[in-house]
Amino acid sequence: MRAVITVVGKDKVGIIANVSKVLSENGVNILDISQTIMQDMFTMIMLVDMSKITADIKKISSELQDIEKNMGLSIHIQNEELFHSMHRI
Repeated sequence: MRAVITVVGKDKVGIIANVSKVLSENGVNILDISQTIMQDMFTMIMLVDMSKITADIKKISSELQDIEKNMGLSIHIQNEELFHSMHRI
């Protein structure tokens, strides 16, 4: 399964490191990543492969929620097909 992870929040040191660490530790492979900073706002979209995850998706989501709370971010993870369906014009 592939998924799309979006991260938005005030720019600060460690966002990419913290998110990618959780993914790496749980067997999630980052296939593509795009990130930018608009003024002081950090935005990132990642396409990830979750076919070889080593943990339950709820555990991964919980760890991402911890980062979200600790760093003041908004982090969402969606199945790739659902993401594309929701964002079609």
